[in-house]
Amino acid sequence: MDYRKTDLEHMWHPYTDIQTLEQTDFPVIQSAEGVRLRDTQGKEYLDGISSWWCVNLGHSHPHIVESVVRQAAKLQHSITGGMSHTGVIRLSKMLLNIAPAGLNRVYYASDGASSVEAAVRMAIQYWWNLGLPEKKNIISLEGAYHGDTLGAVGLGFLPKFHKPIQHVVNRSLQAPAPHCFHCPYADNCSLQCFRGMEELLRENADTTAAVIVEPVCQGAAGIRIYPPEYVAKLRKLCTELNILLVADEIAVGFGRTGAMFASDLAEIQPDLMVVGKSLTGGYLPMSAVVATDEVYDSFRQDNGRDRTFYHGHTFSGNPLAAAAAIAALEVFENDNILEHSRVSAELMKNAFMKFGGIPGVHRSTSLGYMSALEISDQAGGRNTAAVVAASALEMGLFIRPLGAVVYLWPPLITQKSDMEEMLGIFGNCLKHSLEDGMC
Repeated sequence: MDYRKTDLEHMWHPYTDIQTLEQTDFPVIQSAEGVRLRDTQGKEYLDGISSWWCVNLGHSHPHIVESVVRQAAKLQHSITGGMSHTGVIRLSKMLLNIAPAGLNRVYYASDGASSVEAAVRMAIQYWWNLGLPEKKNIISLEGAYHGDTLGAVGLGFLPKFHKPIQHVVNRSLQAPAPHCFHCPYADNCSLQCFRGMEELLRENADTTAAVIVEPVCQGAAGIRIYPPEYVAKLRKLCTELNILLVADEIAVGFGRTGAMFASDLAEIQPDLMVVGKSLTGGYLPMSAVVATDEVYDSFRQDNGRDRTFYHGHTFSGNPLAAAAAIAALEVFENDNILEHSRVSAELMKNAFMKFGGIPGVHRSTSLGYMSALEISDQAGGRNTAAVVAASALEMGLFIRPLGAVVYLWPPLITQKSDMEEMLGIFGNCLKHSLEDGMC
């Protein structure tokens, strides 16, 4: 089969310009192992973005694969509406053992957007259950990304992406984001950027159900890493104003920030925490909302009043996905992933500090196992970033720019030699693209 030709005849690719794709000799991947993807021509590519930020433990990890295969032989699916199964019960216990203290209930969905929708609906119904239906608004950050379903789009409305559907989107209130690449304040951070959030919350406290943020890093906005202290201040203010805090850890959870969860860096307990992507090691679709007992208990019947959470997904808690998630959590613990990832994370951090000094680079940043830099407008910004990514692909490194931002977000199991190879390709393509537009 001519895979590329058949693809162009039948596939509809997400976040992909059709004309550009049709003119591109894009790879068709048929296998992967560790940090390497292999296409139908036998060419290998280093996976510099963990296949859309989810394959934290690398591809084809034998323990995860074997666990899914064993599960497939005995139970492929069983609903969780009004009944349960052994795998999802075991997973729930394991997940709560590593979640921030005080989070004791797990609701399962299928992907990030569906779990965000569930979390927002839980937050709004929580106040309705308590007799405060006026608390129904959601506040988010400018530049936020929480998924592509209509409800999730309303939490992170971006005109470039969402203008054609703006007439049907219920948009959240948005606070100014802590954008450290372009901080309007002095470099000596004292979190003046929090003022906009505080003013918005105080003005709308009586009608606000929850604030939702991607803690410490706004991913799709351009890997905007910001101080954990911002999240800690937000937690304190939400408690003071009687507003729920939803932490969207879909991208940054499971070791990406150097801690198991970004909320741990801020030393806070959200009221609702949303996880996904690497929950299963990135092998099968599964996401979850982890909630406090206080939120959960508000859904109990009261004097015959029905407070049931009428929201569900066919594959909620699917046994195959649960098996993958259990295995992934076992790998995290048994292989001491967080500790072992620190060496290569430090390599990446140090390299990006040097990249930040290359003429044409506006600024670089790193946290845990993610590093990013922004190319200045004077150096071509968005266009140059695209050239860097295209050049890197030719050299065997797969990355995807975010506007003028190029970044690395590799699997946590990346070995020193593979990290050095990634950084060598990345640095060469960056330098040469800024100099003459070619790698």
